[in-house]
Amino acid sequence: MNWEVIIPLLIFIIAVFGIGYWASRHLRHKSNFMQEYFLGSRELGGLILAMTMIATYGSASSFIGGPGAAYHEGLGWVLLSMSQIATGYFVLMILGKKFAIMSRKYNAVTLVDFLKNRYNSTIVVILSAVSIIIFLFSAMAAQWVGGARLIGALTGLSYTSALFIFAVAVLIYVIIGGFRAIAVTDSMQGIIMFIGTFILLIATIIAGGGMGNIMSDLAAENELLISPFGVDGNLTSLYVSSFWILVGVGVVGLPQVAVRAMSYKDSRSMHRALIIGTFVVAFMMFGMHLAGVLARPILPELEVADNVMPTLAMTVLPAWLAGIVLAAPLAAIMSTVDALLLMVSSAVVKDIYYNYINPQATNQKVRNVSIGVTAILGVLVVLFALSPPEFLITLNLFAFGGLEAAFVWPLVLGLYWSKGNRYGALASIIIGVGSYIVIYVFFGEPLEQLGPFGMHSVVLPIVLSLMGYVFASLLTKEN
Repeated sequence: MNWEVIIPLLIFIIAVFGIGYWASRHLRHKSNFMQEYFLGSRELGGLILAMTMIATYGSASSFIGGPGAAYHEGLGWVLLSMSQIATGYFVLMILGKKFAIMSRKYNAVTLVDFLKNRYNSTIVVILSAVSIIIFLFSAMAAQWVGGARLIGALTGLSYTSALFIFAVAVLIYVIIGGFRAIAVTDSMQGIIMFIGTFILLIATIIAGGGMGNIMSDLAAENELLISPFGVDGNLTSLYVSSFWILVGVGVVGLPQVAVRAMSYKDSRSMHRALIIGTFVVAFMMFGMHLAGVLARPILPELEVADNVMPTLAMTVLPAWLAGIVLAAPLAAIMSTVDALLLMVSSAVVKDIYYNYINPQATNQKVRNVSIGVTAILGVLVVLFALSPPEFLITLNLFAFGGLEAAFVWPLVLGLYWSKGNRYGALASIIIGVGSYIVIYVFFGEPLEQLGPFGMHSVVLPIVLSLMGYVFASLLTKEN
């Protein structure tokens, strides 16, 4: 083991646990356990709101899988990744004040809580909770895989051993601290991600002999690496444009991101988060994906593309600095997996158990059930992650598409269209998720996930779910 690399990471993990312990003390002094554990009592300021959105969205897919895909596909994947710039902007501008106001009016702790009160339908709640559990389970598995691969690359441990270490660390941290611990550590992690991205990108360019030399090496290997279309020619203009729906505007429908728009303190915090979040996301997505491409001449014939970031850092940086920089992808993975784990736990505990099984449960009972469910879910994800895919980004994008197909229109039109009703929401979820799974199974590619007409496989389901919502609402004419 290279202790010069590992020690900075251990310091980072200890700091994370310290924040988790602090949050657990804060948690004990709050009278409403669910408001605090799942939403941080709606007290987030602008910087923390921006960073928790960035850190939740900037996951193993962005810092491990994304650069791995860029290493494989070339500059075309960097162009593709830039469609994520508007993520935070769209979430806060579209949901913004109205979602925060309505969630407070309904006393909603989760996205499904909002849907329950907006549509007054048990079936909508159950289908929504099941969709969250299924698709976020896949997204969590991607984070577990990314964390295990990163720790394994740094320590030389086997994938299984690294997976176990990562899972134990995250589970303890989430269980003791809840949402507040996640939000505060996300701020620290977001700053680390920003600085780490900058250092690694500069060091990679220097190690490669400058941009001109690296571009010449890429062109000499395969000219398609420096084209906007990818090495297989699949990154067409239509596909790149449609991908923007998946990782741009469609992110509004992701429960783990949308719930952040419930948690801010006031309008000033939201506006500040909008500016900070847009700038930081733009830089990090560009920097990390570009570093993945530029690493190709430095690390030729890398066997596992997802290992490009840890391998690159340890190649172009001094060991101690590599340890600090590699806290960035570890921070991204931990901050995303803890948010997803808490989101799935809330779907089980709040949306199903508390709403329909035991509405009279005491604070202590809810606390015990929440901790137990979180632990069980974590163990199940570990078992699922024991057999990882070739590209972990496939798990993440599959989860993104399914959640967006399910929730974009019930959430957005539920806020802004008074004629939308339970039948519209039900039709939208069933049609969106059903068509997405069918298209994904019959058209999806392992990496690009090409759907009908050369678009991403999420586009048609989102269009069909919109039609289902509008037509079903108009035909039933319920408010």
